[in-house]
Amino acid sequence: MKLDSTDIQIIRELRKNARIPNKMLSELVGLAPSTCLERVRRLRLARVLTGYHADLDPDALGIGLQAMVAVRLARHARSEVEAFQTHLSTLTEVVTMFHVAGANDYLVHVAVRDAAHLRELALSAFTERPEVAHIETQLIFHHQRNHELPVYLSAD
Repeated sequence: MKLDSTDIQIIRELRKNARIPNKMLSELVGLAPSTCLERVRRLRLARVLTGYHADLDPDALGIGLQAMVAVRLARHARSEVEAFQTHLSTLTEVVTMFHVAGANDYLVHVAVRDAAHLRELALSAFTERPEVAHIETQLIFHHQRNHELPVYLSAD
């Protein structure tokens, strides 16, 4: 799907507030409400828009500590990589996982109650896994998500 500048405006506004009423969105991007609604529907069908998410307050959820866990695998066999990814997807503490290139194979953002919870997670969910050769944990003092996502127009 080719995106134009109006599509990009719609995407940016929805990233700021996914619950914005269509009438307000249409006013912000300069379209008739019916045209705006059709554009949003088209973006969803093309899987440009893949979901809507709520921002949550970690403190209100009992999350007292967040960390990035860098994981180095023992081997890079497809079966072990896939097994480890499947394992990570079952952990409720995992916020986001990144399979990366470089010295480490994964960066895993985790959210836990406290230091004791982090220690137990590191031991049971990471170091006891046969695929894992090494982990390094870094505490997150502050986390701020950028609501803007770069959008690149394809050259004609």
